[in-house]
Amino acid sequence: MATLSKWICAVVASSLLVASSASRQGTADHPTPSINTPDKIQWKAGPPALPSGASAAILEGDPQKEGPFTMRLRFPDGYKIAPHTHPKIEHVTVISGTFNLGTGEVFDQAASQAMPAGTFGFWPAGMKHFAWAKGETIVQVHGVGPWGIEYVNPADDPRNAGKTGK
Repeated sequence: MATLSKWICAVVASSLLVASSASRQGTADHPTPSINTPDKIQWKAGPPALPSGASAAILEGDPQKEGPFTMRLRFPDGYKIAPHTHPKIEHVTVISGTFNLGTGEVFDQAASQAMPAGTFGFWPAGMKHFAWAKGETIVQVHGVGPWGIEYVNPADDPRNAGKTGK
């Protein structure tokens, strides 16, 4: 009986040690939760890869670095993004307004599909697409960085503004 009691004590002590270790690991692997209420979100000018007029708020991670990220983009009514691609899958949730998405190498507003508030969509890496906003529109983009955008026509890339050819 004494041997059984010692064995039970050893099992319980080992279990507590493993549970304590797992708890410490969980804390190290998962930072303190972050809650971003709308009034606390800090909007800044949109990334240079997007036409002027957009604003952005980074909610998690860093879209320019390896790893997961979540950001919100806010567009004024009528805002347009020329045909482009992304190097990785893109996930978009429409928070407010209407985000319109079209596919192909040519911007054709009539050929786009409306994504009203509450809509979620994702499209594969390398898919040629364009977008425009109806009403002030906020979308949430999440994925794995580094996030990037490459315009089908380099002349549409705002980062090339002011650059002249030879």
